Amino acid sequence: MARLKVLSALDTAKTQYYHFKAIIIAGMGLFTDAYDLFSITPVMILIGRIYYPDEKGHKPGSIPLAMMSFIVGISLLGTVFGQLICGWLGDRMGRKKVFALSLLLMVSSSIASGFSICRTRNCVLSSLCFFRFWLGVGIGGDYPLSATIMSEFANKKTRGSFIAAVFSMQGFGILASSSVTMIVTTVFGHGASRPMDYRPPGEADLAWRLILMFGAVPALTTYYWRMTMPETTRYTALVERNIPQAVRDMEMLLDISLNNIQWEAPPHPPSHGLFSKEFLRHNGGDLFGCAVSWFLVDIVFYSSTLFQSKIYESTIGDPESYTACREAFLVSKLQAIMATCSTIPGNWAALFLIDRIGRVKIQMMGFFFMSIFLFAIGVNYTYWNDDHMNTWFFILYGLTFFFSNFGPYTTTFIVPAELFPARFRSTCHGVAGAIGKVGAIIGSVGFLWISQSDKQEKVDSNGIGMKYSLVILGGICVLGFVLTYLLTPETNGRSLEDNENEEEPESWSLT
Repeated sequence: MARLKVLSALDTAKTQYYHFKAIIIAGMGLFTDAYDLFSITPVMILIGRIYYPDEKGHKPGSIPLAMMSFIVGISLLGTVFGQLICGWLGDRMGRKKVFALSLLLMVSSSIASGFSICRTRNCVLSSLCFFRFWLGVGIGGDYPLSATIMSEFANKKTRGSFIAAVFSMQGFGILASSSVTMIVTTVFGHGASRPMDYRPPGEADLAWRLILMFGAVPALTTYYWRMTMPETTRYTALVERNIPQAVRDMEMLLDISLNNIQWEAPPHPPSHGLFSKEFLRHNGGDLFGCAVSWFLVDIVFYSSTLFQSKIYESTIGDPESYTACREAFLVSKLQAIMATCSTIPGNWAALFLIDRIGRVKIQMMGFFFMSIFLFAIGVNYTYWNDDHMNTWFFILYGLTFFFSNFGPYTTTFIVPAELFPARFRSTCHGVAGAIGKVGAIIGSVGFLWISQSDKQEKVDSNGIGMKYSLVILGGICVLGFVLTYLLTPETNGRSLEDNENEEEPESWSLT
């Protein structure tokens, strides 16, 4: 396919105000994702104290393991559906329309999660899970659209940094979640210590609802911008084949003159469909490489409860000595420290270096150092388990978190937005992300059961279940390192239009 001049001009356009505006618009979905992911941990502490004050078969004041797993996993399951459905719709209906739809779903579901109608335990938890599923659908839909929109607005030179900047909003989402939780639990803390059957104390019950509902605020602030933003130039030119409109949008947004190329001939219609033999031969390997890397890193990243539970317990001591709000406050404080010292620095390291070093090198480096630190924690887990080694355990875990963000957790979000033709880009990103979220379910739910087995003395008192889990996670990182080297192509410095070049039909013959 002959390269369109309007898109060549977009590739070489200087960084301007609208690029930064697009980062904020696209990044609020990732901000909301992190807010909801990290706010649920202190919220479950509050819910456990309120609705499970004295239950047989598990520790009083804590949610049973099966219910906890369901609450954590249901939003991730929704994310899988959201990435698949909204990714596909983004290529069919356009990025802008589906982008606005996913935002409305996030806002309404966040607010509804806080209401969680009824006052009895079963009804509250059932409605909470229902609304968190739809919240996951909205968040999942935002993933492929945020990455695709930013990649299609960016120039070739700084595209990786712009998409990484969108992804870095997750770190600020964690900080916001922790800050809101600390403020709310401080204000309502006096009402959290009274265990009452199924009639929860009003102040404590209101606290966790407010924490969840506040997640709608940052997403809502970008609603007007999302509704008024134009369709991406690349989608308009390559999928809708409307070159004059693409030129007008680009002139308006980027303050450049393209009058001399306004009447370019539009590209020819696509020659093959999604998941046809031609697609699988030309793009199937890239899609598999993106999906398997995302799957592996999400297993490791979302099993962070495995580490955090150890850090929280060793740092705050016996939770029974605190009120529910005080315990939730301390957990949120540690989350804020981790975000400040590990997540945000990792995000920004990726942002500044990804267009200099390249995606593949950063992803391999991240997997490598994650495996080193996981093996260091896991092999000597009994040693780190001693009280006097808590600080070193915290540091090693923080380094693991740093290199996941300055590595595969960021690059797996970026690469699928750069590898596929415009008419398949959002769908392929959604497929890769959905497979990644299957890994997230395995990590957050599967390893949660393994880690809890030590507490319930189903393995032994030396934490051998935790030890083996950490070593397995390190092995997964080694596998990610190898598969990145074998399967992931480098997209640094490539134009997105390189993905549009198709071989002649006869070259697709399988005979």
